[in-house]
Amino acid sequence: MLSAFDPATIIVFAALAILSVMAVTVTFFKVIQFRRMGVGKNKTAEAIIDSWLNGRPEEAMRAASERETVLARVLQAVLSGLRARPSDFSYAEELGRQTALVELSAMSTRMRLLEAVVQAAPMLGLLGTVIGMIDAFGTLASAQGAVDPALLAGGIWTALTTTAVGLAVALVAFFIANIFESRIEGERQSIETLISAAIHGRVDTSAPR
Repeated sequence: MLSAFDPATIIVFAALAILSVMAVTVTFFKVIQFRRMGVGKNKTAEAIIDSWLNGRPEEAMRAASERETVLARVLQAVLSGLRARPSDFSYAEELGRQTALVELSAMSTRMRLLEAVVQAAPMLGLLGTVIGMIDAFGTLASAQGAVDPALLAGGIWTALTTTAVGLAVALVAFFIANIFESRIEGERQSIETLISAAIHGRVDTSAPR
């Protein structure tokens, strides 16, 4: 199969293979990281908030101190601030936001690698196509007598293959990156909601409108 491609095109395929391995590696890393950080696990945080708002601060602090999830770690900072300075809500909010920034920064690690794959893979594929087309038309120009259409078609086929592979790699990496970004954004929104709930209480959504 590889014998149908010129050395330059094979190098492009090798680069695309490296990008694919990079995307797969980052994907596994993020899945394991999110699981260890407790991303998306809201039940513990909800229980902490319920305990705090229902007059059970010791229970809330004990649950938050276990720090099993991102939200629990943020809430621990907020509740610690509220206990240290009960009348200074801005202090507790600032502690929560600082902790949230640390957590969100950790969640965003390696995301730029996926973005790089999304941007670089189509460009590499296009480069392979350009190289292949140059080679195909160079062969055509140097041919003497009647040109075999099969020769030209084969050259164009090998040239376009790199673009197809590059686009496929980029599309897969794009969707994976979007999934991770949506998880991070969801966690960010949950953090904002829980910080506000811990400091100011919850809105009663059961009241008639």
